[in-house]
Amino acid sequence: MRVEFPAGVHPRPQLTRDRWFDLSGEWQFSYDDSDIGLSRCWYRTWHSSAGVVERSITVPYPPESAASGIGDTGYHRVLWYRRTFTAPHQPGERLLLHFGAVDYSAEVWLNGQLVASHTGGHTPFSADITDALLDSAEQVLVVRAVDDPRDLEQPRGKQDWQDEPHAIWYERTSGIWQRVWLEPVPAVRIEKLRWTPDVEAAVLRLDVRLNQVAQQPLRLRLRLTGQDTELADSTVSVTRGRATIAVRLPQADMTLERQRMLWSPETPNLFEAEIELYGNDEAGTPTPVDRVHSYAAMRSIAASNNRILLNGRPYFLRLVLDQGYWPESHLAVPDSEATRREVQLVRELGFNGVRLHQRAADPSFLYWCDRLGLLVWAEMPAAYEFSTRAVERITEEWTEIQRRDYSHPCIIAWVPINESWGVPTLTSSAAQRSFVTALYHLTKALDPTRLVVGNDGWEQIVTDVLTVHDYTAHGKVLSQRYGNTAAVSTTLQDVQPGYRSVLLPGMTADGLPLMITEFGGISYDTDDGPSWHGYSVARSSEELLARYRALVDALLDAPAISGFCYTQLTDTLQEKNGLLTADRTPKADPAVLRSINRRPSAAVPADQIGSFEYGDYPPTVMESGISNGGTP
Repeated sequence: MRVEFPAGVHPRPQLTRDRWFDLSGEWQFSYDDSDIGLSRCWYRTWHSSAGVVERSITVPYPPESAASGIGDTGYHRVLWYRRTFTAPHQPGERLLLHFGAVDYSAEVWLNGQLVASHTGGHTPFSADITDALLDSAEQVLVVRAVDDPRDLEQPRGKQDWQDEPHAIWYERTSGIWQRVWLEPVPAVRIEKLRWTPDVEAAVLRLDVRLNQVAQQPLRLRLRLTGQDTELADSTVSVTRGRATIAVRLPQADMTLERQRMLWSPETPNLFEAEIELYGNDEAGTPTPVDRVHSYAAMRSIAASNNRILLNGRPYFLRLVLDQGYWPESHLAVPDSEATRREVQLVRELGFNGVRLHQRAADPSFLYWCDRLGLLVWAEMPAAYEFSTRAVERITEEWTEIQRRDYSHPCIIAWVPINESWGVPTLTSSAAQRSFVTALYHLTKALDPTRLVVGNDGWEQIVTDVLTVHDYTAHGKVLSQRYGNTAAVSTTLQDVQPGYRSVLLPGMTADGLPLMITEFGGISYDTDDGPSWHGYSVARSSEELLARYRALVDALLDAPAISGFCYTQLTDTLQEKNGLLTADRTPKADPAVLRSINRRPSAAVPADQIGSFEYGDYPPTVMESGISNGGTP
């Protein structure tokens, strides 16, 4: 089966080469409920005589979803996939096989030879498969995925462990659920890029790692452009497989030209980068070894004196909770066009960011957040039991998520734990408190440039932002709880929204920005189907708007509040509390929702910042994203 050159967003949008080949599409598939596939060598003997019960599946959609062509939501722990392809590389090149995500663990064979294994359901992995290729035209690729539906030590986020979705948990996403792709590469190549902006110093730093330490001297060249203007053309030597380039930008541009140079939802300025690796031939003439494309931005985020600062200025966060769930494909995005439209819809509703809830986003979603301008709070999918094994799994996968997404300018905060999920006795367990504290400091060690919230919502022991989950149905109650500093103090000490202590002993709120990172959750079921009414219910679009306005107005009028996150963007299975239906249809007039969300806040009055935050987004923002067509 010949693979085709794909269209749309690159599956690794911040390190792209011109040639890559998508293996999405029809694969052979079999459940292995008796777990006999390994002993019967299904990776070599794919036949009914070995116990294979073959059917077809459309990759990269999970078998629980309708988009996969199977739609079986039952318990199936072991899944097998098989397909053939023709190797697209040329003599002298290596061929890499990439998986965007396989939930939960995977083993990969090519032509009967084990070439890769990986554990962690939300992060990518790769293998150099060149040495396993056959001289024949047809190569046989087999994948075994193991995803135990009942293993609560396994990071799963909102994927349910019961027979049917219950409460706030949904259908599972097992096996391959992000793209599988091939990439021809040189033997010595650029393997990792890491962009770090320093707005205060006016420096953009690029750290590059190669896949190996080369035997010959190599040099790395960076050409950086912004708005068709060359910003840098720098060349450095590669030492021990690594190189660093620090691009120094005019200091005045960070202030006088901030709308042209800095990244924000209102001005999502990106710099395009071409990175080339050079060696020398026998005559000493420079010869190209590898070339990749990337992009970066100048953006800072900080918390100081009870305020959140974006690019050094007070900024009010207007977020919406995004479950990232699609009725037809579950956690797998239908296509990159769907993620672009999702980002546009969030912006059209007047929000300036999303809280990615209990999942690692598809890279195409982060790409469009970067391109179109949408802030992101990134969150680790939870396990639901505390154990040594769960600690090890969470730590390893959280580290991989940060490594994958570090360079995206849209991400401003990391959230390793939500609502004490996976640490259920945090108040009394020293081990669980140590784990939350360790995750916070690990996250800061890996990325000191962003905000970190140790445990979002309640029982906080270490955090950069004080976050509260408050699902009162009444705006006047929010005003009473957060309308002034004294009210906030009483609420944190005595009211304890969610019936949990917001601050654990030893934790103080002094100087921390306060955000209500979950509220609302107003259910309005437009099709009168079965739904979960966990918070409050509206009976019409008009009532939804009235209830929503009362809640948002209360928070915008509270000078002690630095931002909010409304629950939630879309209906998700039994949860009918989205502003949009599951198919992304607005339940109320988007223009009215936008006017509610975009009103100035008491915490950050309009005269304290530039005019963009409270006005319309510049039209060039939308135009630039669409005309780009999704190709980085």
